[in-house]
Amino acid sequence: MKRILVVGGGLIGARHVDAVRAHPGCDLAGLVDPDPDCMNDGSVTRFMDMTDAPDDIDGAIIATPTHLHSAHGIYAASRGWHMLIEKPVAGDIAGAQALKQAVVKAGVQSLVGHHRRYHRRVARLKELIAGGALGEVVTVSLIWAMRKPDGYFQGNWRTAGGSPVMINLVHDIDILRHVIGEIDRCVTLPGRSLRGTDRIESGAVAIAFENGATGTISFADTAPSPWGFEAGIGENPNIGTTHQDMMWITGTKGALSFPSMTQWQGIDWSQPATARDLSDPGDETVPLDRQLDHFLDVMDGRAVPLIDVADAARTLSVALDIEAQLSTGSGEQRYG
Repeated sequence: MKRILVVGGGLIGARHVDAVRAHPGCDLAGLVDPDPDCMNDGSVTRFMDMTDAPDDIDGAIIATPTHLHSAHGIYAASRGWHMLIEKPVAGDIAGAQALKQAVVKAGVQSLVGHHRRYHRRVARLKELIAGGALGEVVTVSLIWAMRKPDGYFQGNWRTAGGSPVMINLVHDIDILRHVIGEIDRCVTLPGRSLRGTDRIESGAVAIAFENGATGTISFADTAPSPWGFEAGIGENPNIGTTHQDMMWITGTKGALSFPSMTQWQGIDWSQPATARDLSDPGDETVPLDRQLDHFLDVMDGRAVPLIDVADAARTLSVALDIEAQLSTGSGEQRYG
């Protein structure tokens, strides 16, 4: 049994607490959160600070606000705890690099919570692309759009820092890196503010991959729609499920829409492309549970981290660049 400490009792932290308590290979050592009203029903051992936690901890799941990830991860490493850190890995590249050095120095394992990599359909998509089912990837188009409730931004860190780039698109960026390839450069266009703040709310991103493919992302947290990873997959209990596709990939041998895993093929442009279902009715385990399984294997040395601090730092770098471009309008060429 691995003794797991959860740090941060917010929306995702609470899900981690439930996952650890339900896992037969884990024992929940407690929850660290300075808010006395957070999960105060007496069912969880509470600590106000990580320094209050006992020494018999095997691993820490860090689900605190992004700007605290690096400091909390460095402290966990100093205690000899393996760690699973929620995405993004840190608030800036300097923090990610400092965390990487602390992990190496302490000799502990790190895993970063880009949990979409654990979705069976994502694994299937990566397998199909790597196996040449689409030939050479040419383009990818992705939409993430929903209207977040106003209360999501009120009275918390999201009021000023709740950009969908760092909260939501960072996941999509990571999936694109994971299944298409490393990203070479991006160009962005910011959308208008509808909530009357300086916070990024919507925009468009054009992407060039190192392998020559190109892509686009259209995103908004002010527009209700059926399109988005969470809605399409049905992975998040807080977001309604639509089962609509939200990513479309073209290649030299055909195209594929995700998450339906519909492959489209046809050589003669005068004839309609034909569709084929490439979905696999395999393991439908909740990704957070699969991630926890993997974390236990990583701690025991039975598996290589699917995404560690160093890998996640590359996703962070792309997301930060997109955020900076959207905030400053750098690289934008105006016409007329």
